Amino acid sequence: MPAPDTTPLPPFHRRMGLKAAVLFIASLILPVLALNRLSLWVDFRLAFAVPLALSLAAFIMYRVDKQRAESGGQRLPETTLHLTEFLGGWPGAFLAQRFLRHKSVKLRYQIVFWLIVALHQLVALDYLNDGRFSRDMLYVIKSRFS
Repeated sequence: MPAPDTTPLPPFHRRMGLKAAVLFIASLILPVLALNRLSLWVDFRLAFAVPLALSLAAFIMYRVDKQRAESGGQRLPETTLHLTEFLGGWPGAFLAQRFLRHKSVKLRYQIVFWLIVALHQLVALDYLNDGRFSRDMLYVIKSRFS
């Protein structure tokens, strides 16, 4: 088994990079707007606490998985990581990929991760547009199978 990479990480503020920081902030805009609108119906604290808790859980899971990978231990299944991202922890996963340098290169993993992020963007956009996209899709599906 190869020795773990002992190359020191760059300072905290340089680990993400400007492009990744802009992408991260831009990818949060629609979901935050949707959560803000949702907070009219659901307690504001709950609307924002759940995604924050899931993001923290995702970050911790990435850290545990990286530590296990470096020590040769039992890894967390990728489906478990993706499920946490899908349930709303994708921002924490994004940060973990940048700061921990874990799961950031594997192409198949990244494809699924970005599909999950895109799905969250679409759901937020649909919610902000009063569900027009989902209503139109249901109409198309019903008309095709009627």
